Amino acid sequence: MDEWGMIPLSRIAHGGYCMRRAALLTNEQVWVENTDTAKGREEHGRVHTKRIERRGDTLLLYEYEVSSTKWQISGKCDCIEAVRDEAGCFIPAADFPVRLYPVEYKHGKLREEEEYELQLCGQAMCLEEMYQTKIPEGAIFYISSHRRKPVMFTDALRARVTETIRQLDELRRGFRIPPAEIGPKCKRCSLRELCLPELSQTAEAYCKKLAREAMEDEPR
Repeated sequence: MDEWGMIPLSRIAHGGYCMRRAALLTNEQVWVENTDTAKGREEHGRVHTKRIERRGDTLLLYEYEVSSTKWQISGKCDCIEAVRDEAGCFIPAADFPVRLYPVEYKHGKLREEEEYELQLCGQAMCLEEMYQTKIPEGAIFYISSHRRKPVMFTDALRARVTETIRQLDELRRGFRIPPAEIGPKCKRCSLRELCLPELSQTAEAYCKKLAREAMEDEPR
């Protein structure tokens, strides 16, 4: 995947939400902002300043750049909590061994959103490769409710991350836009007016109908 460049970590979240959305962002470079994305960007403004804060034996690393050569993904972590741990790893920002705990900031209230768990797990996989360590857990912090949701990086979640990466790479190599899978998430999507999920479904059904009719008309 080298000649294509690395896949952004944020694209993993988009792929987890909807592969058609991820393909539109990747292959057509489109983006439309709605109320949710604008609010999220504003709330993230307080976090998205690259800096290091020290609180005793804990370092808070904001906007920390990470990447994985193995998985060909890269991006930035909103925050990494690096806590002194003699069994931990060494990073450039600390002069003592630390245990790493990635934290992703999202706007809104505490809720179940697997796409963000995929993104967070991808961050952990990058850190594990960079510092030869093991990271079993991280968290998603919901800014509006000031609540933290722990996320365990299970084998099943890691497998979902790698499968999402594989699908994203397949879409960009084939310059393919998959058909829409209409659901409640379509109503919240900022790309709805460009995606036109209902039209996509109608066109796909029409093509299938033509294919069926062609097969029925073939001489036997």
